[in-house]
Amino acid sequence: MAESSASPAVGRALDVLVRLAEAPGPVRAATLARDLDIPRSSLYHILSVLVDKGFVVYLAGEQAYGLGVVSFEIGSAYLRHEPLERRAAPILRRLARNLGQTVHLGILHGSETVYLLKEQPTSGADVSLITDVGVRLPAHLTANGRAILAGSPDAQVRALFPRRSDFITRTGRGPRTLAELGEQLAVDRERGWSEEVELVAPGLRSVGAAVFDHSARPVAALSTSWSRFHERHEPTEVGEIMRAGAAKLTAAISGRNPLAG
Repeated sequence: MAESSASPAVGRALDVLVRLAEAPGPVRAATLARDLDIPRSSLYHILSVLVDKGFVVYLAGEQAYGLGVVSFEIGSAYLRHEPLERRAAPILRRLARNLGQTVHLGILHGSETVYLLKEQPTSGADVSLITDVGVRLPAHLTANGRAILAGSPDAQVRALFPRRSDFITRTGRGPRTLAELGEQLAVDRERGWSEEVELVAPGLRSVGAAVFDHSARPVAALSTSWSRFHERHEPTEVGEIMRAGAAKLTAAISGRNPLAG
C-alpha cells in the first residue's frame, strides 16, 4: 500500500518531540532544523501544529521551544497505571508500616496532583486525610506534586503555571507567583524531597520525593502526611526515608535520578 502523504510530516513531528525530549533545555528552531535536516518552512509549520495541540510550548523570552503539557502527560501515562502501581505497592506498605503514617503514590495531570495508591499503617491511629485514591489537588500546594515539579525542567513548570491566577490556595498559604514557586522548588531540588505545612489542610504537613524514569524524568512521587501537632518523627528524617523509598521505586522501574549525587 502506498505511503500516505501525511506520513513524512508525522515522522518529522515525532523527530522534533524526541529531539526536545533529549535536550537539557529549550531548543531554538534553527538548531532543530539543522539537527533534524528539516527545511525551516516545514519545521515552523510542524512546530505551529505541535504548539496548537499542546505538545510543544514556545518560550518567547528565550526564543526557543520546549515540551508542552500534553507531551508530559503522555510520557507520564506510560508508567501511570498497573506497572508503576504494582511495583510501588510493596514499597508503600513498608513505608506506611515503618512510619506509622499514610503513604501515597501520586502523579501529575496537568497542574494537578492525582493520587493513584494509598497505603495506611496496619496498626496505630492515623489522621483523617482528604488525599484518597483519585483525588486531585493543586500540584503547587502538595508535597507530592512539588516533588515532581522540582525534578521537571523549568520550561515545563512555566508551561503548567502560565498565569498568576493558576496559583490558587486552599488555606490562604502557598506560592502566589511563578517566582515564589521557583524559589521553593530550588530548595526542594537541593535536598531531594519536598515539604508542605498546612497548604492543603489546616494542621497537616506532608513530605514527598520524586520517582524518575529511564530518561531521568519525574513520572510520580511518594508522599506521606501527618498531623503537625502529633509528630512521630522529625520532618528531615521523614524526608530522607521518603527519598530512599522513591529511590527504590526508581530502581524498580529501571529509572535514573538526575538529582542523585
